[in-house]
Amino acid sequence: MKSVSFRNDDMAWDIAALILTPPDFDETKTYPTIVAVHPFGSCKEQTSSAIYGKALAEQGFVVIAFDASYQGESGGSPRWVESPAQRVEDVSHVIDYAVTLPYVDADRIGGIGICGGGGYVLNAALTEKRIKAVVGITPVNIGLLFREGFSNFDPRGALDAMAAQRTGEARGKDAQVNELLPLSPEMARENGLTERDVFEATEYYKTPRGHQPGGATRMLFSHAQKTLAWDGFNFAETLMTQPMMVVVGQKIGAFGAYRDGLEIHGRSTSSKERHLVSLEDWSHYDLYDKDEPVGLALEQMVPFLKEHLS
Repeated sequence: MKSVSFRNDDMAWDIAALILTPPDFDETKTYPTIVAVHPFGSCKEQTSSAIYGKALAEQGFVVIAFDASYQGESGGSPRWVESPAQRVEDVSHVIDYAVTLPYVDADRIGGIGICGGGGYVLNAALTEKRIKAVVGITPVNIGLLFREGFSNFDPRGALDAMAAQRTGEARGKDAQVNELLPLSPEMARENGLTERDVFEATEYYKTPRGHQPGGATRMLFSHAQKTLAWDGFNFAETLMTQPMMVVVGQKIGAFGAYRDGLEIHGRSTSSKERHLVSLEDWSHYDLYDKDEPVGLALEQMVPFLKEHLS
């Protein structure tokens, strides 16, 4: 695994990434390559590289797992901005970098993403046709989540509060950086925050199981307005032309991945080939790192990606 950073001509900051390579990697050869997109509130060192990136590299793929702009080790200011438009554009920036590498086959590039990253990579594939096959793993349509649970089902009220906060910050007020999760599973229990996705996210991000310094689980409140007006699946009926796969767990939680995965699969009628992998007895966060559900996902993903990036 190699750490890199790069900046394209139309970027104002560097993107930080990890490049994972297959066993017996030979720089004089070319390889099918996967761009791996991390979840909302996550970073490249977590599931996108450590779990799925590592497994796909072992299967013969080059994998580029990167930190989103404004997050992790990537540049961009202010920090902890969750910008769907930028997150999707980051995918294209990573592909711009990938195609300059002599060992990347520019005609065999795929994309995977987990959670919010799944929604982003599926959205990127609608217009980024250098992606030849795409997999959304427990994908979340972040715009819908913000309009619902993350705004307490009051998106207009949230927008008014964001507007007031941004005006205050422009006039010198301290930034409002929201912590998205309880600080520990114990705190979650004490405060009755035991809904499946909230609690399991806390178990992942706030314990040694998944914690990484770059996975801040924070959001700059004043810069989240445009997220509420974003929809990751717009125009999927006509623009999702590539082969696609969606992996979901049937244990449903508040972040909506099961619903969102079924929606994008159902709407992508223009896709050359589409697959829905629905795993009984597993949840959203089980698919981040637990051996059995991840193994079941990879049993479907690896042949799919090999077939379409051959």
